[in-house]
Amino acid sequence: MKETLDPTDWEDFRALGRRMLDDLIEHMAGLREGPVWQPTSAQAKAALSRPVPWDPTPLASVYQDFLTHVLPFPTGNAHPRFFGWVMGNGTAEGMLADLLASGMNPHVGGYDQSATLVERQVLAWLREIMGYPADSGALLVSGGTMANLIGVMVARNSANPQIRDEGVLGGRRLRVYGSVETHSWIEKSADLLGLGRSAMRRVAVDERGRIDLRALASAVAADRAAGEQPLCVIGNAGTVDGGVIDDLWALADFCADQGLWFHVDGAFGAVLTFSRIHRERLRGLERSDSMAFDLHKWGYLQYELGCVLVRDQNKQRATFVTDASYLEPLGRGIQPDALEFSALGPQLSRGFRALRVWIALRHHGIDKIGRVIDGNVEQAQRLVERIVADPRLELLGPAPLNVVCFRYRPPACSDERRLKAINREILLQLQESGEAVPSSTQREGRFALRVAITNHRTRLSDIDRLADAVLKLGARIADQIS
Repeated sequence: MKETLDPTDWEDFRALGRRMLDDLIEHMAGLREGPVWQPTSAQAKAALSRPVPWDPTPLASVYQDFLTHVLPFPTGNAHPRFFGWVMGNGTAEGMLADLLASGMNPHVGGYDQSATLVERQVLAWLREIMGYPADSGALLVSGGTMANLIGVMVARNSANPQIRDEGVLGGRRLRVYGSVETHSWIEKSADLLGLGRSAMRRVAVDERGRIDLRALASAVAADRAAGEQPLCVIGNAGTVDGGVIDDLWALADFCADQGLWFHVDGAFGAVLTFSRIHRERLRGLERSDSMAFDLHKWGYLQYELGCVLVRDQNKQRATFVTDASYLEPLGRGIQPDALEFSALGPQLSRGFRALRVWIALRHHGIDKIGRVIDGNVEQAQRLVERIVADPRLELLGPAPLNVVCFRYRPPACSDERRLKAINREILLQLQESGEAVPSSTQREGRFALRVAITNHRTRLSDIDRLADAVLKLGARIADQIS
């Protein structure tokens, strides 16, 4: 008999599957009661280092290893007191959506199928929310880096159409501009696109942390005078260390005047368009030539889920479309038309990412998600209030949105070496105790505790608990570090 990879006993498999779902729901429901993070045990590390499994193992036994050695040791980003970096946290219905999508397992490059219709609908909603035209290019991708890469790649190819055939050798040096606060994806993208990381011009910021428009104009003028080709300006809708939003309207005016592509990195900040209170902060976003954002960050959904929008879909298609006889549309059957999604990005094979967005937006509604986003901004302001009100805490930079950088500062202490040592130890003990997980950064050469609030489970009480823990640890650690 020909072997298959299906279960030999579907009823046993059904029972185990139900147990798995129950265990995951119990895990998610109890997140608040557990530690934010704990080190992976020596036993788990040993169990997860095995020889190649040439022979089969019963699925129930493999699952038991998952329960014992995998599930207890995540990054912790689903926990309400995980404030490190800007990580998504996932939702209960998102978990179920992934189960449904995996069970269907469609190839969503295009084709006449329900998954294609779902993604078309999701992208139509996202265009409208972000203020983009109904006929603009849109694609769900793995995350912000890929979405930003696609936006800049379309800019590059639109300015130099011969690049697809001839490559980037020869011609004038291309330059991309963004503030010193722009995420490091841009250097990686410049490398991947053959521009070289030095193609990125990092421009100074003003006192509010926004790109300095005069400095930008000077940089563009200097490069043109040197015979180089200014290509693209990156606007930030939520910087990594401060949550700062550049003056997007002014940047749109500048790019229109200078004939430059305007791309917005809205990795987490672009979802402020969901908020009736804060969406006005993004005025000018709708004028960009392309933009990138993640729904697995401040959209609260499971990984991996980013999106790129390009105002001129024809330019996006011209960047990625290919001809192959085995992909030729036949007018009828399963592939009546060209593969629409695979012609808008580098992937041919694509999973059913859109289902979790479709379910989440229909289940919760945009306004409810926007109110949760509003709550995160309120929580960040609560932390700022706690910092400003206590002389032992020091705010390190503007915090207009949902990212707060601060440190513990003992009275009369100005020794930067000692302050770094104290706050580094506070950070590590917060993480290792499982109490909370902030991350760290440098703000004008000062070591900072960085708190990014992008979790729908976080409450004001979690913010107070974090501040109290920093104060308690700081007092004890400051006595130990001289």
